[in-house]
Amino acid sequence: MFQIYLKSRAHFFNLIEKDTYKTIETATEPVLFKEKNSKFYGYAFPVLTEEAVKQHIEALKKEHHAARHWCYAYQLGTEIISFRANDDGEPSNSAGMPIYGQIQAFGLTNILIVVVRYFGGVKLGVGGLMSAYKTTAQFTLEASNIVEKTINVNYGITFDYKNMNTVMRIIKEKNVEITHQKLELRCNLFISVRKTEAAAVFKTFDNLFEIDIQAI
Repeated sequence: MFQIYLKSRAHFFNLIEKDTYKTIETATEPVLFKEKNSKFYGYAFPVLTEEAVKQHIEALKKEHHAARHWCYAYQLGTEIISFRANDDGEPSNSAGMPIYGQIQAFGLTNILIVVVRYFGGVKLGVGGLMSAYKTTAQFTLEASNIVEKTINVNYGITFDYKNMNTVMRIIKEKNVEITHQKLELRCNLFISVRKTEAAAVFKTFDNLFEIDIQAI
């Protein structure tokens, strides 16, 4: 079994200068690839946590309880990146990394790809396995709904109700998303701002008297 971890800041696809990333919107319908009687079923899931990764893999092991291998790779994060590639009993580097290579090739993050193998009685060799796992992952991603999302910064804004009109005017002018709110005598708004616009929005609110803004 091959396992690897990586954490780096602002390195993935020059994210230090970008505020967008690509991922998949929903789980992909399974894709079947056959090679010398072996069957490879490819699955892709949008994920945000390692716990979600674990849950998907456990569910597939129950669904495909007669399979021989459940190989996978995932990548999490937009600025601080973590990934793992797992060969699950296949020869070292023959499954997990070819799968992860396709995640990189498509430029995706917050995604899990699992390839379930049913052994067909004919050994494929390391080269054959690498090709089969790579191809299955590629076909799976080609069948996926890939979307581009923004990297956002979240703020909490606190102010007296008398300042509501001022705050809402800025939110409308800056096209800021309100994620949730609590409006009483003392109001709390929670907003989400694109990374490239976050500093300007923060400065606008921070310069206003009686309005407090903090990163959350």
